[in-house]
Amino acid sequence: MSGSRERAPRRRREASAVPRWVAAAVYTLASVVLAAVAAWPIYAAASFVILVLAASVAAAVVVASVSLRRGSGWMLAAGLVAAFTLLAVPVAVPSRLASPLDVLRGLGESYAGIVVAWKDLVTVDLPVGAYRNLLIPALVVFLVGTALALALAGRSDRWATAAVVAGLGMTGFGLFFGRTATSAPLQIGPLVLAAPVETAVGVGALLSAVLWLAWRAHDERARALRRASDVSAMPTSPGRSRADRRRTALGVAMIAVAVVVTVAVVPWVARGADREVLRSAAGPDQQIAEAVSPLAEYRAMFSDSRADEVLFRVSGEGTLPDRIRLATLDTYDGEIFRASGDEGAGFVRLPSTRDAGAGRSLSAEVEIVDLEGIWMPTAGRLSSATFEGDRRGALADRFYYSSAAEAGVQTADGGLRAGDGYLLTGVEPAPVDLATLTPPGAPQGVSGGDNLKRWVEEHAAGSDGAALQGLVQLLRERGYLSHSLAAPGAAAPAWTLDLPGYQLQPSASGHSLARIDRMFERLLDREDDPRAAASGNFVAAVGDDEQFAVATALIAHELGFPARVVVGTRLTTTDASLPVCDAGECRPRDLSAWTEVQGADGQWAAIDVTPQWEQSPSLEVTQQQDPENVTDVRPDTVEEVVPPEPVQQDDALDDDTRTEDGLDLAWLWPILRVAGLSLLGVLVLFGPFLAVVIAKAVRRRGRRRDPDPRGAIAGGWDEYVDAGVDAGRSVPRAPTRREVAEAFATPSGIRLAADADRAVFAADEVGADEVAAFWRIVDDERRVLTRQRGFWRRVRAAVSLRSFLRFLAPRPSRRGSPHRDERGKRPATAAGRDTT
Repeated sequence: MSGSRERAPRRRREASAVPRWVAAAVYTLASVVLAAVAAWPIYAAASFVILVLAASVAAAVVVASVSLRRGSGWMLAAGLVAAFTLLAVPVAVPSRLASPLDVLRGLGESYAGIVVAWKDLVTVDLPVGAYRNLLIPALVVFLVGTALALALAGRSDRWATAAVVAGLGMTGFGLFFGRTATSAPLQIGPLVLAAPVETAVGVGALLSAVLWLAWRAHDERARALRRASDVSAMPTSPGRSRADRRRTALGVAMIAVAVVVTVAVVPWVARGADREVLRSAAGPDQQIAEAVSPLAEYRAMFSDSRADEVLFRVSGEGTLPDRIRLATLDTYDGEIFRASGDEGAGFVRLPSTRDAGAGRSLSAEVEIVDLEGIWMPTAGRLSSATFEGDRRGALADRFYYSSAAEAGVQTADGGLRAGDGYLLTGVEPAPVDLATLTPPGAPQGVSGGDNLKRWVEEHAAGSDGAALQGLVQLLRERGYLSHSLAAPGAAAPAWTLDLPGYQLQPSASGHSLARIDRMFERLLDREDDPRAAASGNFVAAVGDDEQFAVATALIAHELGFPARVVVGTRLTTTDASLPVCDAGECRPRDLSAWTEVQGADGQWAAIDVTPQWEQSPSLEVTQQQDPENVTDVRPDTVEEVVPPEPVQQDDALDDDTRTEDGLDLAWLWPILRVAGLSLLGVLVLFGPFLAVVIAKAVRRRGRRRDPDPRGAIAGGWDEYVDAGVDAGRSVPRAPTRREVAEAFATPSGIRLAADADRAVFAADEVGADEVAAFWRIVDDERRVLTRQRGFWRRVRAAVSLRSFLRFLAPRPSRRGSPHRDERGKRPATAAGRDTT
């Protein structure tokens, strides 16, 4: 008979575990789906879907086997290791299934990928597909994450809530290792939702976690009531009380507010901000920032000591590309044009192959002869780069490419060396007609000087691509090519030997705003000279591609076009005045710079900017005489002396010409936005814990300030008991205050019990001094209870909810009302019959 009574609760416990495991499976499945959606942009391949399915099923099988055998955590870990070993090569490194030896190599790459593939994942261009062993991080995340989420969610103890950490961790993999740009805005009627995919994943993760935790809390309370009923043989009411309904309504309201904040406020605050992920901190950004801009070194390449050296050779069986690109420079600070890697132009590692888009296929072999540094010659839009030579492994690992800038850098051991070689495959896009472009709007950046703006206003015939084309053509016609200064008595520079009949005009290097503004000042002065129109010679701007490429970029900026400067060489051209590499051998004197502008459709058009050299400038300006005066005025005898023009013009504008602007607070909004997003993230992570701490402080304050002195002392005793419960102390069933104090075993617990009993049950008056003294002891005892078990136990006690839930436990039937008695509120006639 007793055996049947023992088996009945066991059967009920086993039956109660079934809903718990079903809920755990549902929550884990939701977490896996959300994590897969978040990580899809990283891989974007069918192999990733297969991996998610295989890893999730394998993890579920391992957890189920360990749970049925009541195994330990070590058995779960062993099962996951075995599952990883079986799945790694077939689903994560499928390229190694060709032979048994390749399978062994793939298994070694898989285990190595557990350590190194994470770093590789954030340095390869997205999507990576099944490139090398980069699916290994996804296998680890979905195999281990699914197993942990399911195993923890199925537990019946307090560790079950840690399943939320595993579920959110899987979702965080896709968000932190994903792309730097958010998904395209979604427009629903007049409503525009920014970052819809990321928002949906975040809301889904939040709702699934909160709903599962709410179900767990409800299930635990129901099981507690059933256990109490089994022990005391007391029937418990299955209905929901008013407090239950109030808590449910409060929880629903909190979820609704969180969803509204996530959907509406967060995308609005984050709009236009760069999405900072792990990929943002990877790559060669530091090397690019430390490297000298190729445009700043441009003039030095034309020195006699370097002009005829071969930098690199380009060869190929088919048609070679028209242009070879060394560097794309997209940032100008008024002094130097340099590569930034910002605005989506970040440099990342290439997978084995990538879709280069539409265009004419190209294949070119590049051999480095005397080119050093990180800037690597590339052509068109690359689909792959295969390196050769002794350093091919290091070159492949440290090659970074920007698909937006169509440029590459090599950071292996400081950059390129003589003897390095590689094969480039890709496409060369069809050239874009500049005249067909329309400006997308005023781009941000440094604007040209006053002379440039005036020159544009006087000659522009609109603001579209055709107007820009006309301005550039006019600038080239009225400019004059010069790569150096004129040394007195020196022979003609080597770069002039290919220009028959060339008359050397000295020009300073540099491409600062001051240098460009001085060039347009000369143009305006020449155009104002009456003799220029008479002779038909308006040539006045002397310089080379360094200055004219920057000038064209600034002109494009005035018309509303984003612009960048490219340093490279040409292999073929229809313009005989432009330099080209002879038979694929590119020398310093073959270097050139051109400008690229972007239209409203996102396409970039290349603009050749090299000035002409056939017509030499006439820099004389007519001296205008003052009008004669009818009165006899003695003229000034002071003779005006024009100071000589400085040799080096690469300085900023004079300080006296600058106008003091008002207080610029443009920097404040990005700081406030980042701070707001950071604070929001902190509140999302730690908000629930902070809410518990605040709720306890409010409860303690209310008890301490109870207007009834007896109620204040009773509240102090409740505070003492709650502190012990939160600290993990066990409270005897149906205890007296003395029994509770003996169980807690604190220095002044017995005294608190006696003072509380005297205040509640005695007829003596209780004064404010007694209340203050009682609460001082309570505060001391609280500190003793929370500090006896270390720092982390103290933190857990501070955020524990046990003190809030202890009144929900069923109580045995007693005479009177225990809750009213504990607050010192019951009628005096019943005081003598209650000993609590």
